[in-house]
Amino acid sequence: MKYSYEQLAKMIDHSLLHPTMTDKELEDGCKLAAKYGVASVCIKPYAAKRAAELLKGTGVNVGCVIGFPHGNSCTESKRYETELACRDGAVEIDMVANAGKALGGDWDYVECDVKAVCDEAHKHGAKVKVIFENDFLPNDDIKIKLCQICERSGADWVKTSTGYGFVKQKDGNYNYKGATEHDLALMRANVSSKVQVKAAGGVRDLDGLIKVRDLGGSRCGATATATMLDEYRRREAAEKAGQKIENKGTGIGSGGY
Repeated sequence: MKYSYEQLAKMIDHSLLHPTMTDKELEDGCKLAAKYGVASVCIKPYAAKRAAELLKGTGVNVGCVIGFPHGNSCTESKRYETELACRDGAVEIDMVANAGKALGGDWDYVECDVKAVCDEAHKHGAKVKVIFENDFLPNDDIKIKLCQICERSGADWVKTSTGYGFVKQKDGNYNYKGATEHDLALMRANVSSKVQVKAAGGVRDLDGLIKVRDLGGSRCGATATATMLDEYRRREAAEKAGQKIENKGTGIGSGGY
């Protein structure tokens, strides 16, 4: 296999963000995250405390969304939401940037918004991922500008999407692209090595996860965690079985010198 199980598992932020998520689903999701040894769970603010209790000692971090999903909360609300999440045990913060302000070119507002959350999170020892919601952004210039602002403001990651950035399509239905190869490459190229890149939205299988890593992404938001990592184990087992057959045929491992 190109990457180890741990390398890929520790890319995954297991997403527990569906609007109808029950407490039972939260608990089951945390158990799944611990079983597969992922990087973190990404949960809603009210659930941070319970998730921290469930995941204590597992090596799985608690990440919490802020201003989710559309980034329209006022800056002070985002800052305070961050403070509460960190107090409840979150050590990673996924904040949503204000797309309307970015589209309107109010870059001072965007920078102050991001910096307020980064400063608050870092005060508590937490790291910050800033979500652009690229489906809402019509050109690369805006994405590049956001990358520059996020790095200047102290963000630890730039992130493609929420997974809930539905846009009206030509047929009248709502859908989203989420993380695209183009956007991942663009974002990786426009931040320094100090800032990491996270994909979210639309990565649903092992090949997609591997592609994210190939493009320089270090994290990936996912609901299909079990599907991805079970597939890894299947391929790993098949590869080992193939090697045993090959070794048997060549005599390797069948004796001494």
